[in-house]
Amino acid sequence: MLGCAEINSSFHRPHRTTTYERWAAAVPAGFRFAVKLPRTITHDLRLRRCRLPLERFLGESAGLGDRRGPLLVQLPPSLAFEPRVAARFFDLLRSRHPGPVVCEPRHASWFAAPAEQLLRRFAIARVAADPAPAAGAGRTGGAETLRYYRLHGAPRKYWSRYDRGAIAGVAAAIAAAPVEVWCIFDNTASGAALVNALELRAAVAATR
Repeated sequence: MLGCAEINSSFHRPHRTTTYERWAAAVPAGFRFAVKLPRTITHDLRLRRCRLPLERFLGESAGLGDRRGPLLVQLPPSLAFEPRVAARFFDLLRSRHPGPVVCEPRHASWFAAPAEQLLRRFAIARVAADPAPAAGAGRTGGAETLRYYRLHGAPRKYWSRYDRGAIAGVAAAIAAAPVEVWCIFDNTASGAALVNALELRAAVAATR
């Protein structure tokens, strides 16, 4: 059995605390869930004036208890890095959640030194995404608190299965990482995600 999953449905709609509690009770000890922030916060409000929806989300997802892993903040491709807006949001988030957080920006302005420094200041890791939406997006960054890969399938996003060479490369990066690593396959449209996840697990085990 795999050891983690990413809850993506929380991006589209809220879930009751009891739903999160039920998911937590259904998995074995050690299994954890990453949870994606609602699009209301990231895409509609664009990180501004979002205290109430953030507090609601944090309260609901707290139902996972110790099964709750990183919170994923995925930003829309149109959202450029604005230092004051980003700092206010991450300060708000950190005042209410001390646990692991990863950010998946997709605008090129987030892959320059000022954004890197801000992420490190708030102990937030930056996702490595494939396909990379901008130069630098294919590499992990931000705080070295953890590393998080989101692999969407390439060349056909959400569909393509990664070949053995690509899986071996990710496995080597995971084996060499000095911190905890998460790797989520999002190439689910063709069913390739589960196959690739099992291949990656075997490849990482072979390095140990």
